[in-house]
Amino acid sequence: MSPAAPILTVKGLRCSIAGQQVVEEVTFEMPAAGITAVLGRNGVGKTSTLRGILGLIHRRGEVRLAGERIDGLATHRIVRRGVGYVPEDREIFSKLTVAENLALAERQRVPRREFVAELFPDLVARRDQPAGTLSGGQQQMVSVARAMINDNRLLLVDEPTKGLAPKIVAQVADALEEAAKTVPILLVEQNLDVVRRLADTAIVIGGGRVVYTGKAREILDDDDLTRRLLGVHAESEGAGDELSERSESK
Repeated sequence: MSPAAPILTVKGLRCSIAGQQVVEEVTFEMPAAGITAVLGRNGVGKTSTLRGILGLIHRRGEVRLAGERIDGLATHRIVRRGVGYVPEDREIFSKLTVAENLALAERQRVPRREFVAELFPDLVARRDQPAGTLSGGQQQMVSVARAMINDNRLLLVDEPTKGLAPKIVAQVADALEEAAKTVPILLVEQNLDVVRRLADTAIVIGGGRVVYTGKAREILDDDDLTRRLLGVHAESEGAGDELSERSESK
């Protein structure tokens, strides 16, 4: 595969849940490096697009991973081809320990335990603690760590900072930034400060279709465009100050 070739190609993706259409016709290409943000108002089909790519909901259309069609494969076969997934609602095993949650996610002979431990040292200290007793931010770290413990060709990450305190948002952003050095990430994220810091490319979905594709900074630096496509001002609320300080210090 040429270095310039996209890692992910989606053409005419249509998804439905219980017979109801949730993605109309999504088409885009994702670069083989860096972080590509999927943006849009609530309810436009961002999460459903990720779930459709992974085969978690009924889908039609064409999905290619590094040129290979995967839209006809079951989810577990797509995962085995190197696609990691961080779901929106974490979906950890609450009665299992942190270590057991991570062990269940391992799918290679030599998992990246040291890499995960460096990114999330708090999880090392809590490795024997039931995951359900962790804070919301710590549970999110477990969810992200499960995806990063394997060598992936692509990471699909859905709303990783949703509902988290600013300090935890910054820690999760740090982890994603580090992971993106070795694996391309397709990121659904509402916090525009996080997107501004991390994303190279932005894909905006509106009404179940892609309505904008381009450099993330181009949309985030254009307040009129941001308001028209996302319904918010370019300067979002949340962990902006701390994220900006960390970004400028790197």
